Amino acid sequence: MGAQKSVPGNPITPGGYAALRARYDHLLGTERPEIVEIVSWAAGNGDRSENGDYLYGRKRMREIDRELGHLSRRMKAARVIDPAEQPDKSRAFFGATVTLADEDDAEKTVTLVGDDEQDASAGRIDWSSPLARALKGASVGDLRLVRLPCGDREWEVVAIDYA
Repeated sequence: MGAQKSVPGNPITPGGYAALRARYDHLLGTERPEIVEIVSWAAGNGDRSENGDYLYGRKRMREIDRELGHLSRRMKAARVIDPAEQPDKSRAFFGATVTLADEDDAEKTVTLVGDDEQDASAGRIDWSSPLARALKGASVGDLRLVRLPCGDREWEVVAIDYA
């Protein structure tokens, strides 16, 4: 795999890909068939123009189909990268969990993940975010300046882990 200076395509961890796949399978195998059944039943009840079950069901089916298309495109473009297989675990690359300390020694831990699995409240930041871009290739002890909308901040890399 080599050192990841840039990751082409839509990088995603194996867990992130599994979550996309599970959502796709749930929509296709469970939710969509339930809605199709409701729409069929409602269509058999006569006048469709004032039939709430029919109208809501058709709307929900369009939403599900749109999400299925989106998930399908994301999975097709996905490039699964297993962080555990990173050859240089001493530096921060895709999938790394990095512990940082700011000027006040307040620590923050972030994991560098793909766009489809980011969750800032859980410390999972997008690989292309300003903080992640600043951390790419960093080693323990490195100082990194991050340009944020609220101003520049300097972070020291305290630890790097590939779970």
